[in-house]
Amino acid sequence: MAKSQPPHTHLHPSPQLLLDGEHAIVSVRTHIKILFGRLAISLLFVAVGVLVGATLASTATPRLVIAGVTLVAVAIVLAKPLLQWFFWTYTLTNVRLIEQRGVIKRSGRVIPLSRINDVAFEKDLNDRILGCGTLIVHDASEQKGLRLVDIPHIESFHRTISSLVLKAHGQDPSPGAQRTETKNVPDGDV
Repeated sequence: MAKSQPPHTHLHPSPQLLLDGEHAIVSVRTHIKILFGRLAISLLFVAVGVLVGATLASTATPRLVIAGVTLVAVAIVLAKPLLQWFFWTYTLTNVRLIEQRGVIKRSGRVIPLSRINDVAFEKDLNDRILGCGTLIVHDASEQKGLRLVDIPHIESFHRTISSLVLKAHGQDPSPGAQRTETKNVPDGDV
C-alpha cells in the first residue's frame, strides 16, 4: 500500500521568513475542530434570535434589531478564535520547523531540523475520528518539547518530519538503507 503524502496546502510562509535555499515542504493550520465549540454557541445564538424574532416581533423594525443583536453576538463569539486559528500556522521546510501565531502581536518558534532529537505524536479517540493529532518535537535544548496541537493528517506530517530529521542528521531515511544483517554467532566461532 502506498503511503499518503502530506497535504499540499495553499499556505505559503512569508518569503522574508525563509533562508536562502530554503523551501516549504508543508504548511498547515491547526484542525478546524478548535472552532467547533464556538460554532455551536453561534448556532445557539442564531436559533434564539430566530425564535425571539418570530414570536415577539410583529413588525420589520424589531426583527431587524433582533437580527442585528444576533449578528453582533455571533461576531463577538467567533471573531477572535477564528482570527487566532487563521493566523496560527506550522511550516515544515527542508531546514526548519516554524510555528507562527498571533493576529496583532506575532510570535513564533523556529527549530532547525538538525537540532531535533525526537518526534512523536498522540491521537485520542476524537483525533482519530477527525484525522488529526498532536505532534511532540524535542530538540537539543533544555526546553520542554514543542507541542503542535491538532495537526491535520498527523501520520503523514510525522513521516515527513521524521524523514527530514534523519536527512538533517546525515542518515538515509529510505526503507532498508540503514539496515545491516546481523548473524548470531555461537561463542568461540569467529
